[in-house]
Amino acid sequence: MTNAHKNTRIALLGLGAMGTALGRAWLAAGRPLTVWNRTPAKAGALAAEGARAAASPAEAVASADLVVLCLLDGATVDAVLDGVDLTGKDVVDLTTGTPAAARERAAWADARGARFLDGGIMAVPPMIGVPESGAYVLYSGSRELFDAHRPILEVPAGARFVGTDAGFAALHDVALLCGMYGLFAGMTQAVALVEGEGIDRAAFTALLTEWLGAMTAAHAAGASAGADSNLAMQVAGTATLLRTAQDQGVSAELVLPYFRLMERRLAQGDGDGLDDTTGMLALLRR
Repeated sequence: MTNAHKNTRIALLGLGAMGTALGRAWLAAGRPLTVWNRTPAKAGALAAEGARAAASPAEAVASADLVVLCLLDGATVDAVLDGVDLTGKDVVDLTTGTPAAARERAAWADARGARFLDGGIMAVPPMIGVPESGAYVLYSGSRELFDAHRPILEVPAGARFVGTDAGFAALHDVALLCGMYGLFAGMTQAVALVEGEGIDRAAFTALLTEWLGAMTAAHAAGASAGADSNLAMQVAGTATLLRTAQDQGVSAELVLPYFRLMERRLAQGDGDGLDDTTGMLALLRR
């Protein structure tokens, strides 16, 4: 990191669990940090570690070159920065929001004379500042801002730029989380089926993880080549899965919506030749 980056002054607004973890990582790396939180007591821990506690958002922003927001929601950002001069500032918003909200925030920042990046944090607080944790943050918006401050942004977690459209970080964030929850749903269904049958859960979970890894890779390869396994055969096989769930006394509510989507796709034509991945994507999109 250059001396210029070492001397970049950071203002962090919002000291919940994630904000505190971010601040602690920058302090550990020796970055000059000013913090502010609506509840002043929350700034105490970071102040004890070397941060400067500002009395107001305006004071924090005025002290900084790079302003990082980690607040509750967009309405809170509006309230906190109401009337604050952002001229010439670089603003990074790590507040969770929608792609549309990020695009609106980018226009809002531009109108106030600031460069803007939106960020989606792909981690939980204990992963922040731990290089081996695999944590990273998705960024979108000003490429110039990202390039200028990348060494600082990479201190708490990996930094991945996903596009100049300010909404792309939030869109990637939500899409990845949807994939995660879909995976968790299937894993929960699988464990529920074997629970109470004398099967070692740890051994089964290891087998499940191995199987999902292999199938995820196969599905991705098939989707990119435009060729998945026979849809009619898959739909026929779901009857066995549903009967087994019923016999085991397990609800099928976690997987049934996907099965129904497969049936709708099959109803469109001959299942032997259908590309179920592309076709079901079309069914989902309005």
